[in-house]
Amino acid sequence: MAPRGRRPRRGRPAVTQLVRELGTLLSDLDLTEVEVTVGGVHVRLQRHAVAAAAPAAPAALTTPAAPVVSDVEAVSGVTIEAPMVGTFYRAPSPNAEPYVHEGDVVKEGQILCIIEAMKLMNEIESKVAGRVVRILVENGHGVEYGQPLFLIEPSR
Repeated sequence: MAPRGRRPRRGRPAVTQLVRELGTLLSDLDLTEVEVTVGGVHVRLQRHAVAAAAPAAPAALTTPAAPVVSDVEAVSGVTIEAPMVGTFYRAPSPNAEPYVHEGDVVKEGQILCIIEAMKLMNEIESKVAGRVVRILVENGHGVEYGQPLFLIEPSR
């Protein structure tokens, strides 16, 4: 808005429209900040997040703990471990078939799963040829470095 006694500069309606559109974008995309420069006009909008009320009781953990070592050792085989921290996926996309199922025979170097880390999809391969005895992680759950993912009984 122009100060009192001054005429609005040319282009002000365009700037006002830009600010309105950016405000809508900020709200629709649930952004906290947007900044643009158009034709020499610099606009920056910020929205301060409203603090959410603290929950009455702590939320229960939905991710199960890593398998107990004794569970893995009870069945002989080679354990394929997570080489990084990330999210475990059994299939290349949400609607695709999993790479492997329990009981499948796999070759050395065959893709078993994907671990997403920092928006990168990392294919995890079998270290040995053999049969998948157990899949130790649920699809979509987080994994830690060194966490057992698969138990494979090597081919003889």
